[in-house]
Amino acid sequence: MLSQVLTFVLIPAAATLLGGVVAAFRPPGARLQSVIQHFAAGVVFAAVAGELLPELMHEAAPLPTILGFALGVGLMLGVKRLTEGKPAEGATEGDAPEAEEGTRGLVVTVAVDVAIDGLLVGVGFAAGTEAGILLTIALSLEVLFLALATAAALVRAGASRTRVLGTTAGLVVLLVAGAAVGGLAAGLLTGGLLAAVLAFGVAALLYLVTEELLVEAHETQDTPLATATFFAGFLALLLLEMAL
Repeated sequence: MLSQVLTFVLIPAAATLLGGVVAAFRPPGARLQSVIQHFAAGVVFAAVAGELLPELMHEAAPLPTILGFALGVGLMLGVKRLTEGKPAEGATEGDAPEAEEGTRGLVVTVAVDVAIDGLLVGVGFAAGTEAGILLTIALSLEVLFLALATAAALVRAGASRTRVLGTTAGLVVLLVAGAAVGGLAAGLLTGGLLAAVLAFGVAALLYLVTEELLVEAHETQDTPLATATFFAGFLALLLLEMAL
């Protein structure tokens, strides 16, 4: 099963690489970046609602769910505290170093999310090939727009192209590593342990949507189009799941 997992995880890995490279060489403007972040947030939210929550409810393990969810929230809040930077005295809002530092929390949160996505790909194949393929396709759409949004935020903050591509490569490595761990540990992740892992993933993904993607997106003046793309992203993944 591990070889099957590592083969299929190349699909979301390629999607992650594509999103990062496109944004590095053809960075979107502020308004388009906001639209992409709204769309990515909708896709992530749909992944939580359509993939993780039903499986979590099926496990019906309240205590592991509470522990996993609390750990996920605690980790995300800890990451935020460690990565949020304070602007240097006399710095202006447009200063590149401060703006680049401000994206650190987004990058770390996305990195945690991508590692969890890889883990979920591995675990998904333990439930059957069809379930694993469906989850892989859904997560490929998610990581494509996550990588695009993250790389665009770095470019806008003044990061060099080398750093943007290096960050994208790091996300690919985390995704594949997570899938390998998930494939190896799939037999052990059952019952309460699986519920705890799923609850942890739910907390991390919800944090990514509410505290990173949408916060970053709203730094640009909101428009009805940008808001609508959140729901378009949600609907796109929902329809994809129905089709498969």
